[in-house]
Amino acid sequence: MGSIDRSKRRSSQLWKKALVHFAMCFVVGFFTGFTPPSTATLFERRPVSSIGILPAAPVEAVERVVERGAPVNRTLAEITSTVPAAAVRDDPPPDAEASETRGPQPPSRRLLIIVTTTRSSDRFLGASLRRMAHTLRLVPPPLVWLVVQAHADAAATAPMLRTTGVMYRHLTYKENFTDPGVEADHQRNVALSHVEYHRLTGIVHFAGASNVYDLRFFDEIREIEVFGTWPVAMVSENRKRVMLDGPICLSTKVQGWVLKDLSSDKRLLVASTELNPKPPKINVSGFAFNSSILWDPERWGRPTSLPDTSQDSIKFVHEVILEDDSKLKGIPADCSKIMVWHLYTPSVIPLPFHYQKLRSEGK
Repeated sequence: MGSIDRSKRRSSQLWKKALVHFAMCFVVGFFTGFTPPSTATLFERRPVSSIGILPAAPVEAVERVVERGAPVNRTLAEITSTVPAAAVRDDPPPDAEASETRGPQPPSRRLLIIVTTTRSSDRFLGASLRRMAHTLRLVPPPLVWLVVQAHADAAATAPMLRTTGVMYRHLTYKENFTDPGVEADHQRNVALSHVEYHRLTGIVHFAGASNVYDLRFFDEIREIEVFGTWPVAMVSENRKRVMLDGPICLSTKVQGWVLKDLSSDKRLLVASTELNPKPPKINVSGFAFNSSILWDPERWGRPTSLPDTSQDSIKFVHEVILEDDSKLKGIPADCSKIMVWHLYTPSVIPLPFHYQKLRSEGK
């Protein structure tokens, strides 16, 4: 009997221990369900501070509109992009001493400042901007895209820009223009004023919305110290023409300028009589320059100010280009490759011939 009592007592103790353990596990699990998930990880997470391609996020657009009569070199009209403030700041210009202490960046890390102007009459603007955005997304950072547009047209473009995944700034203005050329220069001045005001140090290039690029081109222009230039192929589909506009170079030194029709002569044989000492016309798509020349011209051997250029940055850039070819670097070496194509698109798409015939017959 004594052994049976001891076995019953031992089994009851085991059941009590099992019940206690079960109860403890149940209570711990119950209260664990109310605790927030742990963010601890075995790997250290570090914030990314470099300027690059950032994913777009829906944010409310904030505008600062150019006031009529305000000086051009301080006029800003910006719809802020989805880039965090830490990436591209809108702070006041930094002190010159602070900028000097940072020192120049290596060419591979230079900021590319791509400026694109727009026309209200461009029926393909949306498609052209999206194509340009797809190109810029493939360019290694750092890069910022400045899109300049009339204030009345900006609201339609802003949602598309937010979805491109490219770091951008949307600049607007309220002035009205009847001359497309004058308006384009005004847009470039708005962009250059923004660059100067915010001390965006990098390489500025005016990229037309209809331009097509070889991606190696962007690596080449990062090597520019002062000014760079290259040949541009201008393609007109409706006229069946291809024009070459740009420099003829020996290594990286500019020897002269040529504007030649390649429609019938694709070998590009340039006679000495076709070579011009100065570019016949400034093609802004064929030039890039170091932005610091806008606020520190003496560093590049220029006087502090010039008559009639203090409020006209693009005119100042044109004068520097025409004044001294020695500051220009030919890209690529010997200017031997076409890396930029400018496509001329008609403002109105012509109807095919059979549709034109039906319309003339009133059918």
